[in-house]
Amino acid sequence: MDKGQDTRMILRPLSLIKVITGLTIVLCTFLLVRSYQPTLLEQVKAQGELHVVSRNGPTTYYETPNGYSGFEYELLKGFADELGVDLVIRDERRIDDMLYQLSTRATHHLAAAGIVVTPKRSDRVLFSQPFMDIHQQVIYNTRKPAPKKLEDLVGRDLVVSNKSAHLDRLEELKETWPELSWREVVGAEMFDLLEMVHKGEADLAIIDSNIFELHRYVYPRAKVALNISEPQHLAWAFQNTLDRSLYDAAEQYLQRVQQDGTLQRITENFYRPPPIEEVTTADALMFTYRLTERFPQWENHLKEAADDFELDWKLLAAISYQESHWDPKAVSPTGVRGLMMLTRAAASEVGVNDRVDPKQSIFGGAQYLKNLLARIPARVTNEEDRLYMALAAYNVGLGHLEDARVLTEKNGDDPNKWDDVRKYLPLLSKRQYYTKTRHGYARGWEPVAYVKKVRNYHKIMAWHAEQEERRLAVAQHDNRSPEEKARDASGNVLSRNALDTGFPIL
Repeated sequence: MDKGQDTRMILRPLSLIKVITGLTIVLCTFLLVRSYQPTLLEQVKAQGELHVVSRNGPTTYYETPNGYSGFEYELLKGFADELGVDLVIRDERRIDDMLYQLSTRATHHLAAAGIVVTPKRSDRVLFSQPFMDIHQQVIYNTRKPAPKKLEDLVGRDLVVSNKSAHLDRLEELKETWPELSWREVVGAEMFDLLEMVHKGEADLAIIDSNIFELHRYVYPRAKVALNISEPQHLAWAFQNTLDRSLYDAAEQYLQRVQQDGTLQRITENFYRPPPIEEVTTADALMFTYRLTERFPQWENHLKEAADDFELDWKLLAAISYQESHWDPKAVSPTGVRGLMMLTRAAASEVGVNDRVDPKQSIFGGAQYLKNLLARIPARVTNEEDRLYMALAAYNVGLGHLEDARVLTEKNGDDPNKWDDVRKYLPLLSKRQYYTKTRHGYARGWEPVAYVKKVRNYHKIMAWHAEQEERRLAVAQHDNRSPEEKARDASGNVLSRNALDTGFPIL
């Protein structure tokens, strides 16, 4: 065999090896690509939805005229927005059921429902960093002695929910004070216990501090006596798997909102004091001041809108004052804005493009109120009842108003009378009621206070309008000189009018 033949025979095996090696590389690459599983974070972004299991309630999420709202809802919505996905919430009543589903199924990405971090729960799920610390607190009625130390709980009528984690703490305390006893109230929520103490139906109750903070202005005779626990962390719960991509993203988000003040702002927005029903002396004085300083620039728009929609201009003025204090740039904590505080949905319904444009806001608010009046059921025949229900719907939404009317009828009262319906609106904040309604939890005391304040400001507006008409009538027959008129006018103090004339404040 010559030299050339030897070379060709050597080259052929080498070429075959290269081909086999290349095919092997291609095949391995193909298998790696086929076997690659996207991370949970990548799946969420690809799907375009963040699925959360929660429960409808005052500290989590609830329906408003501006869509869903709530403390944890705003936190979750911010996280979903940061990921560039939609927030999808499924309601589940019991936290234990949420955590079980989260740990055994892949149908939800996380659970968020005011969940307290405990060692037992941490064995099943992975908790985020806490976004709030709470305490278990003893609440007492201010008409009775306040317990100052733990042993003072002995011999008192102490109530606790039969489904509460507070029972564990009471059992621990009982080891030190064997005579300690309590009543377990079946099916009670913490704010039910708060109401019992406020009404004097129990001496003491165990309440979480965030629940007390949310309701303390509604039950003024219930106060904090002492804490009975160390700080407890509230956090989000995730599946405890090797894939922590979504968890890590949530950790970064929660760290950011704590550092940049977003968490503090959300907390202040949702734990703010509720509105006071009555118009106080300070309210009346400020109203009369703004009647002179702010109202005149919007007066013509209010009167024109009232004419267009066959409404009382003084009523529109009262609504706009209650909503914004006649400040066209006003923005509420929930994002509604403008003189009439239109929600995005309401603005869209009435064709308002710029909610802070004063004329658009006033005419849009007038049209929206007219629309609400038309949607009040025909069975409500009394005009005042129709108006007050429409005002309540302006504040809380037609859905929650209808839920209250259904409750009113179920309890034997008249759903077509505002005086009856207003008694049931606050019940929409109680789980035993709102879990059986179509639209769920609502801060039901707010529309009651809202209607009462609008009525009060309407009466003040009517009084001022009447005084102005009298002044003009007198002026037509006044023969005094300009100097005499100026001297007499200087003795009048406008801010006293609302206080000294005896107009009715309901």
